[in-house]
Amino acid sequence: MKKNTRAISTPYPRGDAYGALSMPVYHCAAYEFPDADTMADSFCGRSSDPDYSRVTNPTVIHYENIVKSLTGARDVVAFNSGMAAISAVAMALTGAGKKIVTSRHLFGNTYLLFTSTLARFGVKTDLIDLTDLKAVEMAVDADTAMVYLETVTNPQMEIADVAAISAIARRHGVPVVADTTMIPFIYTDSRALGIDVEILSSTKYLSGGATSLGGLVIDYGTVRDFDCILRKDMLMNLGGYLNPHAAYMQTLGLETLDARYAAQERNALEVARSLDSLAKETPGVEVCYPGLPDNRWHEACARQYGGRFGAMLTLTLPDYAACMRFINALKLVRRATNLFDNRSLAIHPASTIFGTMTPELRASLDVPENLIRLSIGLEDAEDVAADLRQAIAAALKTEESVK
Repeated sequence: MKKNTRAISTPYPRGDAYGALSMPVYHCAAYEFPDADTMADSFCGRSSDPDYSRVTNPTVIHYENIVKSLTGARDVVAFNSGMAAISAVAMALTGAGKKIVTSRHLFGNTYLLFTSTLARFGVKTDLIDLTDLKAVEMAVDADTAMVYLETVTNPQMEIADVAAISAIARRHGVPVVADTTMIPFIYTDSRALGIDVEILSSTKYLSGGATSLGGLVIDYGTVRDFDCILRKDMLMNLGGYLNPHAAYMQTLGLETLDARYAAQERNALEVARSLDSLAKETPGVEVCYPGLPDNRWHEACARQYGGRFGAMLTLTLPDYAACMRFINALKLVRRATNLFDNRSLAIHPASTIFGTMTPELRASLDVPENLIRLSIGLEDAEDVAADLRQAIAAALKTEESVK
């Protein structure tokens, strides 16, 4: 069956007593067993029977099985947020004296997890330019526990050559871990790109319009003992398993993912074209969207991600004050964090997501004061573009012209 069919028709682990078409939500903590041996088998992993909803739940298992079917992965583990998924993978693969090779272009909390939280436990982080393959070759050594990257960085929109990085890592016996949140996994052959472990925030595209928080770890079975460590160590000892109601919502989101994504990407391209035409006539305004043919990352994105470009774009204005005026002038687009909601969203990363960092640190991470991040939703693209254009006009007004 093709992916859209599998997203809707993956069978339940067990038949429902009432023939429910949607997987029921098992809002329970524990499960009764018929005898002592069956209970022991469940708790010791000798059967697939759920034992306790902190680590196994039928609704969550069904959700994981759908993702496993769609990706061809050996195992999929659902966590209660994207950051929980990233943290679990990092702790499963690293340890004191080991290091992570990654980019300085990371989501803010991922950067802080690596450079602050894990550093307290003796894990080192090398921040390099992942678009420089010589730098990658020099950084990967015997102490490297993983090479970590975002397939499309947030908010810098950088797209590295994943296959080339993976080839370097493979020669050194080092796993490649990739955050693939920006473009849904149904359009990307991560295994072919050499990705060993895929992580994503299912809060984004998968949740079906920001209905719930979640994160996924997709294990392609190439890292020795990783699945055992992830489930029996990280999940059982640290918690963080997805709750059943969120799994139910995200299962429904998977059923409509392709249709929603197609509309959002189409809207994003139309909006990007509209803003780009304005930017070409307006000094101090720039648009970055890999779907635009003249974008520096267009070829790399098209080649690696099935000709898909995502629904996020960035807008550069003359300065910080212009960004604030832009945000305040929005009428349709929502002032909110998150990505790939059904609604279009705008945020100023430097003052929000990266707002607790020093100006010097933000500059080193290439998060400038004059950057706006836009997530394009399902509204009519013309309406979204019109709102953004009027907000740009308001942002570019000088104090004198306002008077």
